[in-house]
Amino acid sequence: MSNKRWAGLMAAAVLSVAASGCGASEPMPVESAAAQGEGSTEYPLTLENCGREITIEEAPQRAVSLDQNSTEILLSLGLEDRMAGTASWTDPVLEPLAAANDEVPRLADDAPTYEVLLDSDPDFVTASFGRHFNAEGGVAPRDRLAETGIESYLSPTDCEDGTSINGGGTRTRQLALDALHQEIRDLAAIFDVPERGEQLIAELEDRTEAAQEGLDLEGASAAFWFADTRTPYVAGGLGSASLLATLSGMGNAYADTPDDWPASGWEAFVEREPQIIVLGDLHRDRFPGDRLQDKIDFLESDPLTRTLPAVRDECYIALHGAEMNPSIRYVDGLEKIQAWASGPDAERCAASGH
Repeated sequence: MSNKRWAGLMAAAVLSVAASGCGASEPMPVESAAAQGEGSTEYPLTLENCGREITIEEAPQRAVSLDQNSTEILLSLGLEDRMAGTASWTDPVLEPLAAANDEVPRLADDAPTYEVLLDSDPDFVTASFGRHFNAEGGVAPRDRLAETGIESYLSPTDCEDGTSINGGGTRTRQLALDALHQEIRDLAAIFDVPERGEQLIAELEDRTEAAQEGLDLEGASAAFWFADTRTPYVAGGLGSASLLATLSGMGNAYADTPDDWPASGWEAFVEREPQIIVLGDLHRDRFPGDRLQDKIDFLESDPLTRTLPAVRDECYIALHGAEMNPSIRYVDGLEKIQAWASGPDAERCAASGH
């Protein structure tokens, strides 16, 4: 990317950060539970959810969320008093939700066992990733939960044409924000708080519009590295991190890969020559290199990766794992990208031609 183009970008982004107002986005199309409108939910509520028909007889009182993504939606809807447990955390909870989260038991930092789940006496289970509902290696299949009278819900962000992507499917279309909005609307209807759902969506749309104002990284190639120094998990071309690239005007160095988080080799990583490296700042120790500083230390010491101009010039953007996953925290990630684009790190990278 030329210095002239980056100079224009820096000026636009600085103006964007200085802007104080934003307008509401166009309303999203109503689907599924959104048809309940602004009134109270009428039970029984029947929804189509990733190839299944689910029926909610009454608003859940003891819900368990199996992923941080869905947990933070429920907490944002003010439902902590109706949650019996959470699991699968990559990062600290959003600060404004911390007090509410303290009221909810954490069943496990990663996925709980089926027995631990049942011990929490849930009447509803929601998940962001379909792997939790796999018969092999998951918490429990949805049919098994249904047999015990527990209804379940899978985020539309992990579903395409009735198949879970994380549960073994493959995307053929770019993930869109509509899927996240549908999850918010569905959960708000299930718990009989539809107006709270619409308010949350409106807030996300306003913040997204503000973060995009003047932000265009001119197609600069970015590699999103989530975890693992041995065989790095990077963002493929159709998932949530790639959506972040699209929203900010970046190109995805792995745009030709359909899997959400394929395992790459370092030789392939270097050959793709990303101009920007987006690093997952994970607050866990599941894989080598989960932590941000461990990633940076690896990149700058490995004989292969340290040859990359993006490493030499420290063209890094740090995002929490939850900000790279399909969740309400995508907007926090977008705001961090905007702040990076208007700061000294981007100026340094621009000056060296990256």
